[in-house]
Amino acid sequence: MKWVTVWGNATSVAERRPETYARAVTLRYPVTCALGGKRVRLHFSNFCGTEPVVLARVSLAYALTQREIDEKSAVCVTFGGSERVTIPAGGEIVSDEIPFTVEKCSKITVSIYLDGFTLMRSAVVITGPLSGGFFSLGDRTLSPALPLDTTRTTNTYYFLTGVDVFTEDDNRCVICYGDSITSQSWPDYLAKLCMDDPYNRTAVVRRAASGTRILREYKCITYESYGLSGKNRFEREISSVSGADTVIIQQGINDIIHPVGTDVNPFRPMSDLPTAEQLAEGIEYYIAIAVKYGLKVLLGTLLPIYGWRTYAPFREELKNAFNRYLKNCKGADGVLDFEEILKSEENPCAFKPNYDSGDHLHPAEEAYVKMAELAFGGINK
Repeated sequence: MKWVTVWGNATSVAERRPETYARAVTLRYPVTCALGGKRVRLHFSNFCGTEPVVLARVSLAYALTQREIDEKSAVCVTFGGSERVTIPAGGEIVSDEIPFTVEKCSKITVSIYLDGFTLMRSAVVITGPLSGGFFSLGDRTLSPALPLDTTRTTNTYYFLTGVDVFTEDDNRCVICYGDSITSQSWPDYLAKLCMDDPYNRTAVVRRAASGTRILREYKCITYESYGLSGKNRFEREISSVSGADTVIIQQGINDIIHPVGTDVNPFRPMSDLPTAEQLAEGIEYYIAIAVKYGLKVLLGTLLPIYGWRTYAPFREELKNAFNRYLKNCKGADGVLDFEEILKSEENPCAFKPNYDSGDHLHPAEEAYVKMAELAFGGINK
């Protein structure tokens, strides 16, 4: 038996607003568990926070619906024996081991109550068919249903970064690492494909944050929510995942499309634009860290960007040079050529029409399904 992470997200920086504090609020997150076991532990992060965060109460329960729990199954999660815990600024914690039986492919719910004024800064926005939660006024950690009039949906995950299950030795997880492409739907569709297999032994853990780059990060409050650079993310995020044997890396497009020149935007100088060689060095850093943790590495090619608002021929050339490197990278264990399956036959710089979400950067849902199918084949070779 061993611990395997069956669900997880990255930690990034929430957009700074005047109303970035919450008080007397419950966060409720349904979690689909690909694998089963009889003990659970939870991971929480305040890595991007600048103030301590107090979790007044955390509960774990079986989910009846997205917003409802089986109250008879609800248990309080403890940290060193205490229900209340403080996560220091920049800190991360793991709960005690909680006796709690999780069935394969079942849904559980984590509810978190924040009683005092809390800086809501360590967070990530995630979408997909298995993603999304709620926030509700008051302490609802043990409430069977969330009241309609004091509850709203949210795709922002605050503080909760992982759910581990103590499970059979031959179970494993695969990490999907990247930016907004990966923080959207394809990892959820990959998880669904895995769970559709009655002999499945694989969970999918997402470590993705919108706007992130391999090489750089913003130091201004205007763009700090675009997240941390690879050297501030990668090792910390993969090292906290239990039972992983593979990481899929799909990142680099933001390094290419963000710089526009200080005459256009003072925070986005053209000096931030990397060369293909510098991007390759970033990937080689990732590979070296992954190998240190015993992970196989699958590299995903960058997707079409023709029509995106900062599109230019020099960016297309840089993207193509980087993709050539990815497809021939000797340090990786394989490549998932996402671009090849999504690009238009008539204009290879663009998405197929039905694969474009409309912004010419992010895929449509149908395209995310295709990405998941390609990834599913890659992780099962």
